[in-house]
Amino acid sequence: MIRSILYATDLGLYASYVLQHALALSRSFKADLYVVHAVEPMGLFAESVLQTYLDEDTLAELRSNGLNTVMASIEQRVLEGFRDELGDGQQDLQLISAVRVLQGDPPAVILEEAQKLGVDLLVVGSHSHGTDLTVPLGRTAARIVQLSEAPVYLVPMLQHRGHGEL
Repeated sequence: MIRSILYATDLGLYASYVLQHALALSRSFKADLYVVHAVEPMGLFAESVLQTYLDEDTLAELRSNGLNTVMASIEQRVLEGFRDELGDGQQDLQLISAVRVLQGDPPAVILEEAQKLGVDLLVVGSHSHGTDLTVPLGRTAARIVQLSEAPVYLVPMLQHRGHGEL
């Protein structure tokens, strides 16, 4: 029985396509739908630039309050994007129980959130935006399929490939 679903999004070009699958599953099973987006941690270069221009107190303030503000802003933008995308289908927005934007390695963040929520199904796309589509499965999707304790509904991103490719 599927009572709760976690849709993991990279907010990329095909996110709306994967969202439609997640919404359809949520409607079909009358399941709660949770959305998670993982933000990669700041790289070493960005960190060193900030350290060059900011004193320790300002940097500490930015790390705590600034990051929380940015994450909350991204959550709002995700919800606004869903509203814009769904247009007339605003009732589908009611299917979404929560949107979380969390910082960390995407597969780890997604799997941790799935475990914390105790979801019955994960919905993910097979590739991220900008991924080489000659690779059969993106890094995040591969890790989720390998390590998830819950079943994974994988949405293929094959629509860009030529019809003759296998």
